[in-house]
Amino acid sequence: MTLEPAVSARSVVRGVDIASPGCSVKDSFADLDLVGDGFEVLFEAQWIHRPAGAPMPEPEAEVAGLEWSEVADAEELAAWEAAFEGGDGSGGDRTFRPALLRDGIVFLAGRADGRIVAGAVASTGGGVVGVSNLFGPAWPGVLGAVCARWPGLDVVGYEHGEDLETAVRAGFTAIGPLRVWLRPSGTGTVLAQ
Repeated sequence: MTLEPAVSARSVVRGVDIASPGCSVKDSFADLDLVGDGFEVLFEAQWIHRPAGAPMPEPEAEVAGLEWSEVADAEELAAWEAAFEGGDGSGGDRTFRPALLRDGIVFLAGRADGRIVAGAVASTGGGVVGVSNLFGPAWPGVLGAVCARWPGLDVVGYEHGEDLETAVRAGFTAIGPLRVWLRPSGTGTVLAQ
């Protein structure tokens, strides 16, 4: 992930493992061109920001009855991940490991009749709460949970397409572009380290 604008593509590519399948780069300022290094744009998005204390959005009818709580243990995390992936949890490798259940990272689950149907990950750092990995009809419930836990912190993240429109309706402002690059295996040139 780039942390400042106008870095050279060469310095970015030197810092990542391009030999591994699925190598990716979060171009935080959407100002890199990595095509010559075998990358392709996975998606383009907008950074979003919502100030602390902003009015809470009204929940839409389909989400008004969801009950929100934090994921407490490995078993709940497996159920959260299954809902995130849209499956039953019987798949292969786990992406979200129980070690992620620690201070500063909170998995939020929106439940209907006890079943997880929406969720997000909230993490703190740099004086803000970052929200990622949203799924289902989540923004009103996620914001309620985040603002209750961290009332004095701004909320940030990134979204694109319809998800960006939903975030704007929830009180976020788009504040700048980003781009995520993916390098399919076996493509491009390999730079000397």
